[in-house]
Amino acid sequence: MDRAALTTSPGTTPPATPTAPTTPAAPPSPPLRPRHRDRALAWAAGLLLSVPAAVAACRALDEDGITPFPQLLSFLPWLTVPAGLGLLLAAAARRRTLAFVAVLVLTGTAWASLPYTPTLVTPYGPSLARIRVIAANVEFGQATGSLIALARRERPQLLYVSECDPACGRALTTALAGLLPHRVSVDAEGSVGSVLLSAYPLRDRSVVPSTMGMPGATATVAGRPVRLQLAHPMPPLPGQVGLWKTELARLRDEVAARPSDESLIVAGDFNASQDHAAFRSVAAAGSLRDAARATGASRTPTWPAEGPLPPYVQIDHVLTTTDLVAGATRFPSLPGSDHRAVVADLDLQERR
Repeated sequence: MDRAALTTSPGTTPPATPTAPTTPAAPPSPPLRPRHRDRALAWAAGLLLSVPAAVAACRALDEDGITPFPQLLSFLPWLTVPAGLGLLLAAAARRRTLAFVAVLVLTGTAWASLPYTPTLVTPYGPSLARIRVIAANVEFGQATGSLIALARRERPQLLYVSECDPACGRALTTALAGLLPHRVSVDAEGSVGSVLLSAYPLRDRSVVPSTMGMPGATATVAGRPVRLQLAHPMPPLPGQVGLWKTELARLRDEVAARPSDESLIVAGDFNASQDHAAFRSVAAAGSLRDAARATGASRTPTWPAEGPLPPYVQIDHVLTTTDLVAGATRFPSLPGSDHRAVVADLDLQERR
């Protein structure tokens, strides 16, 4: 072939170089269709509502159930948050039936979570004595010094101390000998030890059978017998809910067995809140009143007082018969312990 034929003449366009065929770009994914979005919202709403619904049902049926319900009952007031979110998602999903169910769940959870109103108490007669009670869990004795300082400041007539090992008991007895000279105790290490100190002489000492110490005794106040009982059942951890119920039932039986003419103060770390049926059964057995409830403080949390979470549940209580009327209840911090203390001022009133 002539070389000139291979040369491009001036003014002419060279032939295009053939290129490989290209794959067309994939079209963008279409946005999530409304019905798929609504279905996802409805599923999310159902999941959020399931826990508050189940826990509120336990509360309404007066049952603690099995794990995880006893543990979740401690969070009952806080479960209004997922219930409210569930209602918003049900409305966004445009599911009328689900939204109606969500309204019922939110209403039931909120109603069960309302602070108990103070109970009406008809005074028996004139006040015979003012009794200041302190109930405190010193967490393996670590808050012993804080409790001594609190007792010296508040000057109670009765001091209920949980998780007080022998060293804690000796320190309290020595430091508060002039204020609270009488004592009944379970002397043991760790969380098992418990001490009850009193300004009044004690008799009829006894112990409710339990894993952790629950001592009791009878004091005479203004000529009247007053039974004192420390409460410290096992907590409702997974795997020991049955033991928790058993020990609260033993405490209930102890309350139910008291003479009808005997006043009673049951105080301590109950490891149960007002939302637990097992706790309410103890109060019902002796027609006992919660000092915190009587003074409008039934939702003041006492645990956990240390750690990453703020206190969210009240498990420390002072329960009394109706002739012991609570005038004030406070919950001071107790450095070194994971519990706040409970300070209750009680008026022992004359029976008619």
